[in-house]
Amino acid sequence: MSSTVPQLRKSLKKSSPGLRHERALWADGADVVVGMDEVGKGAWAGPLAVGAAVVPKDRRIYKVRDSKLLTEAEREQLFDRIADWCEAWAIGMVSHRECDELGMSAAQKLAARRALDGLGMSADRVLLDGKWDFVAQGTSTMIVRGERESLSIAAASILAKVTRDRLMREEAENHPAFAFGENKGYPCHRHRSALQMLGPTTIHRRSWAFMDALAWRGIERVVPDHGQGQLFV
Repeated sequence: MSSTVPQLRKSLKKSSPGLRHERALWADGADVVVGMDEVGKGAWAGPLAVGAAVVPKDRRIYKVRDSKLLTEAEREQLFDRIADWCEAWAIGMVSHRECDELGMSAAQKLAARRALDGLGMSADRVLLDGKWDFVAQGTSTMIVRGERESLSIAAASILAKVTRDRLMREEAENHPAFAFGENKGYPCHRHRSALQMLGPTTIHRRSWAFMDALAWRGIERVVPDHGQGQLFV
């Protein structure tokens, strides 16, 4: 992948995330501050990913933005630069099957634990995008629109998004009718049409409500009854 830094579009020049939240925690004695963000929660197929990033205190990186504001090409161009800049980073993945078996809340917590375990250092504090503490260790600070406020959250979001997108592009070769290379498993017209015509693939989240009216062509469906086992139909 090219490491060339993309030229910022005019619409992005005023939306730079900073280190205000990180600096406040560093000043309060937290040495390891981890930014975290999830990717893939709303997808119908593929894994759920949580990115974790520890950014340096003394070296700044520029042109990082909320991953949702960047194009796929821009994220790819930034990936290696962000990975090299971080003191530590990791991606916690939860498979489509684990999403079905655990439910999305528990799956997101598991992905977060895997991401934190993958860092190789213990987090003193965690910065999370949104209002929900999916780390639940008493160390979290939630930030609404965190990807646009916190540089470490924005970095984690790009690392997680690019990693998951690459996996979905690989899966696209196995399921060409679904265009996973373009939609990454998220709902869109072509994805819905393929589901109606062909039924779900082996990487779809089979417990979701949108699956109720679909044709099931030899693939076993799992409908979890959390706490009481699973129902196979």
